[in-house]
Amino acid sequence: MKCLQITAPGEFAILDAPVPEPGEGQVLMRVEAVTTCVQWDLHCWHDEPMFVSHQFRYPYTPGRCGHEAVGTIEAVGPGVTEVSPGERVSAWRDQSESIQGAYAHYYIVPAASVIRVPEDLPAQALAPIEMAMCMGTVFRMLRDMDVLEGRVFGATGLGPAGLIAIQMARAEGAAEVIGFDLLPARRELALQLGADACYDPGELDDRIPLRPSRPRLETSVDCVGFKQTVEFSMDATSDVVALFGVQREDYTYAQRHHNLRLCGYKGHWRESAEYAVDLIERGKLDLAALVTHDLPLERYDEGIALLERQEAVKVCYWPCGAPEA
Repeated sequence: MKCLQITAPGEFAILDAPVPEPGEGQVLMRVEAVTTCVQWDLHCWHDEPMFVSHQFRYPYTPGRCGHEAVGTIEAVGPGVTEVSPGERVSAWRDQSESIQGAYAHYYIVPAASVIRVPEDLPAQALAPIEMAMCMGTVFRMLRDMDVLEGRVFGATGLGPAGLIAIQMARAEGAAEVIGFDLLPARRELALQLGADACYDPGELDDRIPLRPSRPRLETSVDCVGFKQTVEFSMDATSDVVALFGVQREDYTYAQRHHNLRLCGYKGHWRESAEYAVDLIERGKLDLAALVTHDLPLERYDEGIALLERQEAVKVCYWPCGAPEA
């Protein structure tokens, strides 16, 4: 089978590898399509650790960083009863970095980490379910806190996560949904996906008052993780800020934030994947809109360049070839 490997920072090769066999509790997925995870792909390409204690080692694990995958069950290992050969599934939970990834013809996944998906939707609408699951965890938490319905909601950072947040806030009955991003194209896409208004956070007017005035936003999610964006969200929000972006520096909770609640990200949950799939099936979540470019796996570096220039939101790679139009 064909399998991509990042051999060194900024370099990759397409390998010929044997088709793996599923073990106990595993399934073999024939990969239809894989979407980029901007954080993992760019950090690995540039050898920039994801977290404080993290380190990339090269040549990187074959098939990595691919994990947002949709495909068909080719075979199942002993003890698997959840899914059967021939069923279409998405991988909703990533595995260890040491395990072969999904930038390949075939991908071994624990049966518990795949979820059935509709047969009639394009692959671009289903491959990013892992990303939607992650944001779904945040929204299930906010829904349990009763801080979504009827509220003014804000999303800072309109990359893949923020664009999903815009749609989930709308699905959960937010009274008004507002996005913030420096890039005009991202703001325009957010408007198409249900935002009521979008702003460049560096060019705000009095329609978005900041602390110490009473902020207009009541609930918000930061999808960037930088100190500047998190503290902007804190200043622009009156009640609850969910911190979704990966934290790499300290944030300051100042005196002006005395009545603000902060909450974090609780990790990967199947219930969150089910939540995302339900929204997709009900037409409330369009993940295909996040895919701005389609490329064969052999042109992996071109997709990375598009992400670097912020010309792509997500790139969809087709290991076995894109379907005919």
